[in-house]
Amino acid sequence: MTRLLTILMIVAGLGAPAVAQDTAADDAAAATEAMPAGAGDDDDDDDDDEAGAETKGVHDAKGKFDYGFGGLLARDNRTDLAPLTLAAGQPVATAEYTLKSGGYYRIELVADGSQELALSGGDFFRAVWVNEVVINDIEVRPMGVHSLEFDDAGTASMSFIAIVPGRHTLSIPGSSGETQQAVFNIQ
Repeated sequence: MTRLLTILMIVAGLGAPAVAQDTAADDAAAATEAMPAGAGDDDDDDDDDEAGAETKGVHDAKGKFDYGFGGLLARDNRTDLAPLTLAAGQPVATAEYTLKSGGYYRIELVADGSQELALSGGDFFRAVWVNEVVINDIEVRPMGVHSLEFDDAGTASMSFIAIVPGRHTLSIPGSSGETQQAVFNIQ
C-alpha cells in the first residue's frame, strides 16, 4: 500500500509542471483573443519617425562613452610608446612603461639582426588585448600571442589595449638580467 501511495505521489508531482504549462498556454491564448485585431502583430515597417524610435527603449550612451566615430581604437585615442630594441648586448627597454587600464597603445619592436632573439611574456599577453601585429605591412590580428621572434633585422609594430592591472614583463627567453626585459605597469 505504501508503495502504491509513493508511486501516486511521484506521478502527481511529475504531472504538475505539465499542468502548469497547459494553464500558462491557455492564459496566453486568452490574452491574444482579447486584443484588438492587429495589435499583437509585429510591424516590420521601417517608416517610424526617429522620435518614435527613441521612445521604444533605445538607450543612448553617447554622452558617457563619446570616443568619436572610430571608437576606442581610433588613432586619436592611441598612444605611441618608446620602441623595444632586440640587439645583442643591448637593453630591451630604456625604462619601465606605465600604462592605464583601458588605454590603447602602439609599440615598435626593432631588431638589428645581430642575433636571433625573441620577446616572450605570457603574463603580459594575457594582461592585454592585442589588436594587431604589423610586420612588413602585413597586419596580423591574433587570438593570442606568447612570443615574437626575430631571425633577421626588422621592425614589427604591435597595437594593444591594456586590461589587467599589475606588473607584467616581456623578456628575452633564457635571459636573467633586468636589462633583458621590458616591464609594463598597468594601473
